[in-house]
Amino acid sequence: MDTNALKKFAQSARNLLLGQVTAKLALVLDPASPARREHPAATKKLDAAITAKGKAQVIEQVAYTWFNRFTALRFMDVNGYTNPRVVSPADGQTRPEILAEAMAHNLPEGAPATIAALLDGRTPSNDPQAEAYRLLLVHACNQWHGPMPFLFEEIDDFTELLMPEDLLSPTSILAELRKAMTEDACQDVEVIGWLYQFYISEKKDQVFAGLKKNIKITAENIPAATQLFTPHWIVRYLVENSLGRLWLLNRPQSKLAERMDYYIAPEEPETDFLRITKPEDIRICDPAAGSGHMLTYAFDLLHAIYEEEGYEPTDIPAKILTNNLHGVEIDDRAGALAAFALVMKAAAKLGRRRFLRLGVQPNICVMQDVRFTAEDMRAVADMVGRDLFTADLRETLGQFEQAKNFGSLIVPKLRDAAKVTQVVKAKDYIQDGLLRDVQERVLKVLEMAEALSPKYHVVVANPPYAGASGLNPEVQRYAKENFVDSQADLFSMFMERGLALAKASGLVSIINMQSWMFISSFEKLRIKITENHAFLSLVQIGYNTFPEMNSKIAQGVAFCIRKGRNDHLGEYLDLNSAPQSADKEVVFRTCRSSGKIFRKRTSEFAAIPGAPIAYWASKPSVDAFVKFAPLSIELAARKGLATSDNERFLREWFEVGRSNFFTTAETRTQARQSGCKWFPLNKGGPVRKWYGNFDNVINWENDGWEIQNFKDEKGKLRSRPQNLDYSFRNALTWSKITSADFTARVSGCGGLFDDAGAIGFSPDRQKLMRILPVIGSKIGNHFLKIINPTLNFQIGDVGRVPVPSEGFDAEQLRSSECVSISKSDWDAYETSWDFTTLPLLAPEHRDQTLAGSYARLRAHGQGMTDDMQRLEEENNRIFIDAYGLQDELTPEVPLEEITLTCNPAYRYGGKATPDELETRLRADTIAEFLHYAVGCMFGRYSLDAPGLILANQGEGLADYLARVPEPSFDVDADNVIPVLDGDWFADDITERFRKFLRVTFGEAKFQENLAFIEAALGKDIRKWFTKDFFDYHVRRYKKRPIYWMFSSPKGTFNALIYMHRYRPDTVSVVLNDYLREFISKLQAERGRLEKLVDDPSAMQSQRVKAQKDVGAVIKQIAELEEWEREVVFPLAQAKIEIDLDDGVKRNYPLFGAALKPIKGLEAADE
Repeated sequence: MDTNALKKFAQSARNLLLGQVTAKLALVLDPASPARREHPAATKKLDAAITAKGKAQVIEQVAYTWFNRFTALRFMDVNGYTNPRVVSPADGQTRPEILAEAMAHNLPEGAPATIAALLDGRTPSNDPQAEAYRLLLVHACNQWHGPMPFLFEEIDDFTELLMPEDLLSPTSILAELRKAMTEDACQDVEVIGWLYQFYISEKKDQVFAGLKKNIKITAENIPAATQLFTPHWIVRYLVENSLGRLWLLNRPQSKLAERMDYYIAPEEPETDFLRITKPEDIRICDPAAGSGHMLTYAFDLLHAIYEEEGYEPTDIPAKILTNNLHGVEIDDRAGALAAFALVMKAAAKLGRRRFLRLGVQPNICVMQDVRFTAEDMRAVADMVGRDLFTADLRETLGQFEQAKNFGSLIVPKLRDAAKVTQVVKAKDYIQDGLLRDVQERVLKVLEMAEALSPKYHVVVANPPYAGASGLNPEVQRYAKENFVDSQADLFSMFMERGLALAKASGLVSIINMQSWMFISSFEKLRIKITENHAFLSLVQIGYNTFPEMNSKIAQGVAFCIRKGRNDHLGEYLDLNSAPQSADKEVVFRTCRSSGKIFRKRTSEFAAIPGAPIAYWASKPSVDAFVKFAPLSIELAARKGLATSDNERFLREWFEVGRSNFFTTAETRTQARQSGCKWFPLNKGGPVRKWYGNFDNVINWENDGWEIQNFKDEKGKLRSRPQNLDYSFRNALTWSKITSADFTARVSGCGGLFDDAGAIGFSPDRQKLMRILPVIGSKIGNHFLKIINPTLNFQIGDVGRVPVPSEGFDAEQLRSSECVSISKSDWDAYETSWDFTTLPLLAPEHRDQTLAGSYARLRAHGQGMTDDMQRLEEENNRIFIDAYGLQDELTPEVPLEEITLTCNPAYRYGGKATPDELETRLRADTIAEFLHYAVGCMFGRYSLDAPGLILANQGEGLADYLARVPEPSFDVDADNVIPVLDGDWFADDITERFRKFLRVTFGEAKFQENLAFIEAALGKDIRKWFTKDFFDYHVRRYKKRPIYWMFSSPKGTFNALIYMHRYRPDTVSVVLNDYLREFISKLQAERGRLEKLVDDPSAMQSQRVKAQKDVGAVIKQIAELEEWEREVVFPLAQAKIEIDLDDGVKRNYPLFGAALKPIKGLEAADE
């Protein structure tokens, strides 16, 4: 099945139908329209529907109704259930067969005579075939109303009035339908489900976009927002391990297992199970039926069960639809398609004639909002009599006012609706329209209550998915009142509801997201399940569960639970170890056939704190949780503050003035007394152990007064300044969210922490240094993957790691040495606020040549890496012995997990060869050298003094000379450095770098050193500065560059300035001393070239080249003159002021088209 073709068709068909129905509605609503005269009852219903639902929702409803009808008719055409075909041509023809037959005077039985009159010209028409076909299509739909009223409404329904106009052209929706729904695609009714999912996909995207704007999911949008189509192999697993398992328990001699390729046979025999005497007894429910995928496969399996029991084949379909299968759905269109799919299953077994005589409707209960007034309730009391009008009935009648919103989550108070239903149905109100309306509403409530009663042997579902925060207030409130333990997500509420719908010892099979297995939001639900029920089997699918979705987000799990306490040995499969893009069906079958199955009793999960469903955890691992105290005993783990507006309160440390940034506060009092505005912020960051990820600063001026008083327009506090008393203390920190292993670092003192960078505190620094290597090691990751193997490490998860209270200490673990190595590595780069000088120029690494210096530095970096690897592996040996995990873990640490920037295996990762890694490291090290040189040109750094020199707003040459009186390398005086592709200025960036290279490594080896640089970069230095430098700088400084590039539209002119040295006259300097000077030089060059063109003594080739160059120079001059006039000159006059505290994101755009654009600068700060 080509799902891509189906998706393309469904999405375009929706837009086409919406447009055509909208246009048709405008015609019908005209007070003088023929439709109002000819179909008064239908137009009256249409007006009422628009009043009740709004025009947009009616248009949506009619569009999807016709989409459903067209796809259903096409499916029936292909499979021979229509005669003649309704939307498909006969073989070798182009017109729909029903029209071709009518044109040959073969009208369907009962078709209106108007059709013949149109086709033979007796009734005039602009397009007789189109008009006749529309009537034929209406007639066909009405003919199908009897067998399938859920899909083909009664004859006078307003959907007939709003039928799309173009149905016969080569570009019509029916023509496109036939291309997408090929005969091959229509071999399985599953095609209908795929089309439905694709049809609503754009609506789903709209709802998700709204969620980002805090627009909650309303009742009418719940279906589109929360449904996912289940891959067929998962459907088979769910049904075979519930329905199939139940039947095999009751019929051990059955051959059913031979056809169940996804059945996981239990290793341990079962004796306590639901007893079934005959197939008709089995009740199966899908409480979120969607388009019926679960139920259609259950039909197939049930059919095999009936056949095995010897039933007449012609009797089986009706028995299955009548007795076995039940679905509940809130979406009318999905419910109709589910019923259609089941009817098609029956038709496939019976053949066309028997199918038409079937006379059985599928048990698909589509939820409807039903309300009763006080007067209605008095009528109901009279209708059922005093004895039946109980408090339970009265409450039940009021429970379905928001049935479309709450769906199967409603728990009817009335447990047995059958007797009341019998009484109400017996009443005859044919002469009383008001009472008949009340009767119909009562019967609908009783139907829904009966469908949601706890009577099912098997419950199977792919439930809706929506986190509580995105749900509308009514559902949120309902969840808090009725699903206390599972309210975090709709899917978890359906887990709890599914268990309630099942009979005692019934089987519940569900596919949903794996988050409930581990994270704290679902802990109460896990405990409820593990204490009261039993897992029979579970398949952790993980990545790529739903191939049409983001595989990293939609990580699924499928499982079967037996309702009731039973400590059965369950079977567990882990498909998550396969690659993200792997075909999980193939992985499942491989695991099943090879016996790669974990086995564990449900009660065993309770031994692990939080009861995570860690089925793979070994006995020694589980025992460790009992033997050793949790980390929370020794370490106070706390969540950090949340500003609610990081763009306002956070910066990269290098954006702000250094004198306004304080790093050594040990208490809040010291921080306040410093008078500074910016302080370090622990904010998680990428994978790094021991030390580092110190990039961010936070506005904590006056003890964070602005953040602590940050309120919305209603006076409600927006920020969450929590756990402030832990600020500025010694601690350990880690990233809350990571796609790799858990890593921890020392935070040092002097800073705060936010909710993305969790913190663990202890007043005893030695204790911190003892704990750090444990939680950041293989052991820590081993236990955290048991506690919560997701991408999100919660505070409570880390606190549950078992840690021995004795047996090793910080000195034995060499923690300080590891931290020291990591700190040395972190501080070796400009992006550390403790950076002092470039390691390549440090005395301990200096050699006579740059190549020699690099070799010494590289050897030093490799030595650091080797030392760290040795220390970490020694620690792992100690931990593995302490925990008794010799059979599970080895001490080796792969080189790519040694998280030092000087280690190319970690820095670049991937699958590069050692030579490729070395080449990249050499290139980056030389780029760092050039970048540092630019810092020295601007005076940010000096060859003669460590650390930052000019790093405060508006500082200039005088400030530099005050700190470095006799510099060995001259700083740029005016804070403007041209970056051009030729020798236009004596002090451009390339010439300045040449001087820098001579100063640092001498004149004698200058050419050799320059050659080494250009070989490492793969290009000459002028090209690197003009083409690569700024992009490199932007990338390295995380899209918050401190060196700004003035750049003309086509890059003819470029000049760098240093943000911290900017003054209001800086643009004037760029304009007058550089841009205009450059234009003058280009004009002179133009004159020289023009003379050469006219010089008869010049060679012809020279004159031709000169002519070409003249044209280029003329364009450059025009570009620059326009840029000067429209952009730079107005800016120079404006004398713009900037404030470093505002950060790059706010300051950079002030200069508009004068500066080189930075892609992603406007992205929201995290």
